[in-house]
Amino acid sequence: MPAADLTESPFDSLTTPIAWCDASGAVVACNTAMSGWLGVGARRLLGWPMASLDAGDGRLAEALKRPAEEGAPLRLRRARLRFTDHDECFADLWLSRTTEGGWRMEAHPVDEFPGDDPALLLPSALSASLKGLAHELRNPLAGLKGAAQLLSRRVDDAESRELVRLIDDEVARLAGLIDQLMSPSPPRPPAPLNIHAVLERVLRLNESDAGWAVRLLRDYDPSLPELMGDADRLVQAVWNLVRNAIEAGATHVTLRTRAEHAVRIGEELHHVALRLEIVDDGRGIPEELADRLFLPLVSGRAEGSGLGLALAQQVAREHRGSLAYRSRPGHTVFTLLLPMSAVE
Repeated sequence: MPAADLTESPFDSLTTPIAWCDASGAVVACNTAMSGWLGVGARRLLGWPMASLDAGDGRLAEALKRPAEEGAPLRLRRARLRFTDHDECFADLWLSRTTEGGWRMEAHPVDEFPGDDPALLLPSALSASLKGLAHELRNPLAGLKGAAQLLSRRVDDAESRELVRLIDDEVARLAGLIDQLMSPSPPRPPAPLNIHAVLERVLRLNESDAGWAVRLLRDYDPSLPELMGDADRLVQAVWNLVRNAIEAGATHVTLRTRAEHAVRIGEELHHVALRLEIVDDGRGIPEELADRLFLPLVSGRAEGSGLGLALAQQVAREHRGSLAYRSRPGHTVFTLLLPMSAVE
């Protein structure tokens, strides 16, 4: 994106360092967090080859040479960056293609010495934005849980009991998410899960939400084996993607699962991966949001929070996967790739 586009945008308010380069690899824009992190003025960075910031083993320079058709985001763990004679910085880098053929680089700084992987935690900007809200949600959730318990004693038909269980499960899931926001910690150990059970829970959430008049369709591959992961986090990610589709005016949303062989996710080549697609017939992604769609606080709707896609992408990363999309009016596909091998 052109440097001028940053002058009246939310990027300078973000604590996550972000920079853009054009198709030739020259830096064309960065936010204040990036220039401050590198210890140099933003104007000095403009025009500088992004590959020359690599102070490590050349992985950044090599990644920037990847063909444009290989559109999946790239992750570089514990990369070393430096601007000329300034001190070195260490970060997990995420690289994604821009519509102009360049790259967007998002850096999540880490300490020089290994510790807990911050890529497994919520990004700092998203965490800061949500902590206050999380604190305020504790009491209403406790009230909902108590009401559900009282209601469970008064219903006697199977359908009502199932709905009460759904309320109780969702309150517990949200309470767990709030705990994670208030006191970030590494995710729970991965456990075997059936991806179709995850999707069926999402379908049930949609059916129970009286505000949505949309048809969710199944297109499952029943031969898929179990994978290792966190079922609650995947429910959260898929439900966010489905809600986004509905809020974009979709009348039909298809959940499709397939096995994909010999697929590259970031720097890793996997023998088998799950390809989960959420396909909708809504309005599509506004072109002006294409380069920053997964950033927190970015939304195409005036009333939107801009958090759903950022959370979905974070869940994908926790599972060593990736989240990408393609879109045109009437046909948008979000693709979640997850390795079928065990998550470390």
